[in-house]
Amino acid sequence: MELDHIVHFVGENPKEAAAQWRKKGFHAAVGGQHLKWGTHNALFYLKDSYIEWLSVENEKIASQAEHPLTRLLLHDQIGFGTICLRTENIRKTNEDLEGRGIKTTGVLNAERRTEAGQLIKWKMLFIEEEVSAQLPFPFFIEWEETGEQRYKQLRANGAIQALNETLSIDSCVFGVWDVEEAADKWRKLLGGSLDLSNCRIVFRKTNQQQERLEEVNFTGGETEVEFEQGLYRLPLL
Repeated sequence: MELDHIVHFVGENPKEAAAQWRKKGFHAAVGGQHLKWGTHNALFYLKDSYIEWLSVENEKIASQAEHPLTRLLLHDQIGFGTICLRTENIRKTNEDLEGRGIKTTGVLNAERRTEAGQLIKWKMLFIEEEVSAQLPFPFFIEWEETGEQRYKQLRANGAIQALNETLSIDSCVFGVWDVEEAADKWRKLLGGSLDLSNCRIVFRKTNQQQERLEEVNFTGGETEVEFEQGLYRLPLL
């Protein structure tokens, strides 16, 4: 299992988020619209994962959308939401989880319309749970295209520049009320280990009113950057 992306809820327009990160020296691009969910995003691609800055575009559609991530966005508004794990066979992942007694939403179809009009499709899978102050589980994704095909297209349309592919995530640090309990739950979900193939999952004690992802550490991260109630440790450029 590997990290696909980190979801960070923001209050501003994705164009503004992308522009702010470009000013910091990191190339980010506008992603597009999730027309069925009333949301839109900006994307910061890395070597083998990415950051998604997600915000509400159409409140009416978002409020009516029966979608777990949209519900979490409406609840949290701003800050790190959750993480997404990549799988090559999401139906098998679903069968495996349900076979271990973990209730899921079942496989969901998803799509995003880019500014250029391209329709990008994928499949998603969520753990069945209520939105609350407790830490949400990660969700799963299977892309319609291979990673090589996706990155070839992203290079061609300018969403990725050379620097992007030198950057990677070292760890995601989650603030929880009971470290041992959270670690046990996630080990059960992930098959026994908190070490993904491209990222470490770390839990630490928090006194915050919500259990959430609190810190994203890049490989070689030395500089702290706070953005929309999330903390990033970034490498020096």
